Amino acid sequence: MSIVAEIKREGDAAVRRWALELDGAEPVRAVPDHSLLPREAVLALADRVRRWHEAERPADVTLEVEPGVTLERRWIPLDTVGIYVPRNLVSTLVMCAVPAQAAGVKNLVVCTPPQGAGLVAAAAELLGVEEVWSLGGPQAIGWMAYVRKVHKIVGPGNSYVNDAKLEVSRDVPIDLPGGPSEVVVVADASVDPRLVELEIAAQAEHGHDAVCKVVETLEEAEEIAPEHLVLLGAAEARAGEVRNAGCVFVGPWSPVAAGDYATGGNHVLPTNGWARSVGGLGLETFMKPITTQWLTEEGLALVRPTVEALAAAEGLTAHAEAVRR
Repeated sequence: MSIVAEIKREGDAAVRRWALELDGAEPVRAVPDHSLLPREAVLALADRVRRWHEAERPADVTLEVEPGVTLERRWIPLDTVGIYVPRNLVSTLVMCAVPAQAAGVKNLVVCTPPQGAGLVAAAAELLGVEEVWSLGGPQAIGWMAYVRKVHKIVGPGNSYVNDAKLEVSRDVPIDLPGGPSEVVVVADASVDPRLVELEIAAQAEHGHDAVCKVVETLEEAEEIAPEHLVLLGAAEARAGEVRNAGCVFVGPWSPVAAGDYATGGNHVLPTNGWARSVGGLGLETFMKPITTQWLTEEGLALVRPTVEALAAAEGLTAHAEAVRR
């Protein structure tokens, strides 16, 4: 039985057991340690992340599709979101917590491994996030899903964390699974080799399983659908053609590291080819749309023939009867 399954069945007892075995400590509220926190850098990043994500706010829509038939779609924030922050990654906390705050989420629950939890808690305190737990790994994901019972879980992690996110996603929505970090650089012979080397070296810092590739054409990059796509040389002019990438960095002055730490664009992005179908975290990650419908007597009379015809075709007689009033 998996760690997540045990937590789903046993609750807190299983969380404590696995935390002791894997973290070496019981889960506790993390105590902020401001001694190593780059306070001004965190605030600068948070300000840019907030401004960019607030600009993404989707519009509410109201339309009278027929006389007497009015539809409305409005966006509302989620109530409670769980955030997983890998060890020491205060930038990831900002990327998850600040858009959630901008969306209007009232309750944020952060889990992060014990080693480095004080630093993450200090950054959270700076951002106004109060609930930070010293708890890492799959046990953190299981706790957020089945004990704390958050309404969505976001944030990247290692393969064990990602497997746990996929497992709980049967019961609690997640942002997206995250595999090893990826960068693909499109560069031709005109590009300074040092620029390519800098991007590859920076990405390789994410671990031995990081994907670091250099290709010559945009078409090759699109087949990979990478988390980060860097366009250098002639490829820069084709940035508007890109369809399959988590985030695109264009030109010699646009390093991926700037997006990781400073520009305000979100660095929680799809990996392992998921960029063919989904994007990275945005304001809408922390919101949901609700559709409301109003029909007048005249509006119902107008659509009644459509309902009756389709209900008859599908053999659902009670549906046809429901519009006869």
